[in-house]
Order: sequence, then C-alpha cells, then structure tokens
Amino acid sequence: MSNNRTTKDYAGITARGVLMGAADAVPGVSGGTIAFMTGIYEELITSLKQCSSAPKILISQGIAATWKHINGAFLLALFGGVIVSLITISRLVVFLLDNYPALLWAFFFGLIAAGVWSVIRHIDRWSVPTIIAFIIGALGAFWITMISPTHIESTPLIVFFSGMIAICAMILPGISGSFILLLLGMYAPMMNAIKEFQLVTLSCFAAGCVAGLISFSHVLSWMFQHYKTQTLALLGGFMLGSLNKVWPWKITIESVIDRHGKVIPLVQENVLPHTFEANTQQPAYLLLTLGLITLGVLAVVLLERFGNKTTPQT
Repeated sequence: MSNNRTTKDYAGITARGVLMGAADAVPGVSGGTIAFMTGIYEELITSLKQCSSAPKILISQGIAATWKHINGAFLLALFGGVIVSLITISRLVVFLLDNYPALLWAFFFGLIAAGVWSVIRHIDRWSVPTIIAFIIGALGAFWITMISPTHIESTPLIVFFSGMIAICAMILPGISGSFILLLLGMYAPMMNAIKEFQLVTLSCFAAGCVAGLISFSHVLSWMFQHYKTQTLALLGGFMLGSLNKVWPWKITIESVIDRHGKVIPLVQENVLPHTFEANTQQPAYLLLTLGLITLGVLAVVLLERFGNKTTPQT
C-alpha cells in the first residue's frame, strides 16, 4: 500500500470507484471485475482485511495510526466513487436496463468475456489443481445464474443480511452482487431505496455490507497469500460462468409485478437473435449489439492500460 500518492492518484482511484459502482448496478456484472482489471484488487482486499483490527489500533495508537493501518485514504477515495456512482450513474444504468436491455447486456458481455482473459493471463503455469479451480469457478457461477429468484419482504434484518451476502459477491470478479440481490428478491427494493434516499433501509444495507466486507476480505486475502494461482483461476472461472447471465438476447419466462406496478423478470431464457425477434416482436439490433460487445472488449484493454499507468508502486 502506497504512502506517496498524489491528488491525481486518488482521483484515479475515485474514477475506479465510479466504474465499480456503475458495474454493480447491473445484475450480472461485478465491481470486483473492474477492480481487478484496473490493478487495485489485491490492495482493496488487504485494506478491507486491516479494518477488522482497526478498533484495537484506535484504542492503543489513536486515529492517525488507525487511518494509516486501514489505508483509509485509498478506501475513502474508492468507496466515495462507488457511492457517487450508485447515486448518479446507476440511474442511467437502470434506465438503459429497462429500455435497452439487449444493448446494455451486449456491452457487459464483451467486458466480462475480455475480463476472463484479463484475469487468467496472470497465471504463469496451468497445473491440474489450477484447471480444477477454473472449472469449479465456471460451473459454480453458471449454476448461480440458473437459480430462480425468490421474493421476500424487505425488513431491516433481511436488508442487513442481504447486504452481507451481496457485498461478498460484489468484490468477487465475475459474481454480481446485484444479481445476488435479484435472487434474494431485494434488487428492486434496494434500487428504489437509492432513488428515494430511504435512510433507514440504506443504513441497514450499509451495515450489512461493512460486516460482509470485513469478514470475507480475510478469506480472500488468505487465498491470495497461500493459493494465488488457484485463486486467479477460480475468479477467472467465475467470470466465464457468469457470461450466461449477460447474454444479450433473452425472453422472459416468468415475471412479477412489484408494489410500484413495475414488471420484474424472474426467469429468463437465453435465445438466438432471430428467436428473440420472433418471440418479443422487437428488433435484435444484431450489428449494433456485436459492435457493443466489441466496445466492451476494447474497454477492458483501456482499463488494463489505465490500471498499469496510474497504479503507484506500493
């Protein structure tokens, strides 16, 4: 972790947070993917892990030492960007998801597909355990995308535990926290809470996120320290398996209507473009969709270069 960052460096970290927040607003895309591609993933996990011992440092050494111990400036810049994005950019993402879903899915399909390469290219040697970890990750993520969502009442306790579970997915490349919320039946309530700024609901969710981040970061940190190659393979597999969720052309098999009268898809099936047009009576935008998939791939290349150029040496 760097102690010599400039204002420009922190602006770059905030920009990463903005991208992570925008990605996390889409069910099927993980902010952890963005963190990994922009070169801050391991620092993020390490910094979150340090937060668990922060109370002890605070009592024995004071605020300044605690802030340094948890890499506070980094976390503030990053999560500040995430929060700003969720409040602002997420509105645009939700609008596109409601009105132009195939085009939005296409961009993120390209992003995640190229993200698989972004992760596994860091693996120097493929052994049997590494291959097994990759296959387990791919099959596990694919299975998660096939689970039918549930619908539960958004009580404060449910919101808290939803935050704990979803945030763990949000920091895993390839596993979408928003999709986990969708599975739990909490995606629409949380999007509404953000739009309407429901303080009680958001506070319960934030508390759950903090608890989940601190606890799960210990697991990830241990995995990176002892089994880094297998962990990278597992994360790459997660991303590959999650592509099932972000396939651009889908038809809705089952849906529900929420209390605001909005139709929420529950079960969807991936189809080919011509089947999509025949079933929905909507254009597949084949060329535009392929163009957006390509744009997503190019975005990964740019994110990789951005991460390599702007991440200071620790």
